[in-house]
Amino acid sequence: MSQINVVPYIDVMLVLLVIFMVTAPLLQTGVEVDLPEAAAKPMVDDEELPQALVVVVDRDGQFYVEGGERLSPDALTETVRARIKDNPKTPAYVRGDRHVEYQRVVEAMVLMQQAGVDKVGLITDPPPDDAR
Repeated sequence: MSQINVVPYIDVMLVLLVIFMVTAPLLQTGVEVDLPEAAAKPMVDDEELPQALVVVVDRDGQFYVEGGERLSPDALTETVRARIKDNPKTPAYVRGDRHVEYQRVVEAMVLMQQAGVDKVGLITDPPPDDAR
């Protein structure tokens, strides 16, 4: 009788599935930001544009560069300057939490401009479908 017993393979597959389901949410990096809602026109992804520079202002008014650690205002300016040194046309955006003081969002924009960014955009969430 020559049959392959597949039960151990199924057990291994289920264990791997559980491991991936648990670790997948942990792999998402970044700062949790509750974006304001606005009925703005969505941005168009352009393959030729370099990776965008995104500065995050969290609920506590702390500055981050997307996927990085907390930065002081001086460190933010230096980080932005270093990121756009090779390509000054890098698109730059600010993701500001809806509950942070507007002054902190404006401060992030000013720091980015002092670092050499020409234009700074704001990132928002689209409003829910029932609000339109």
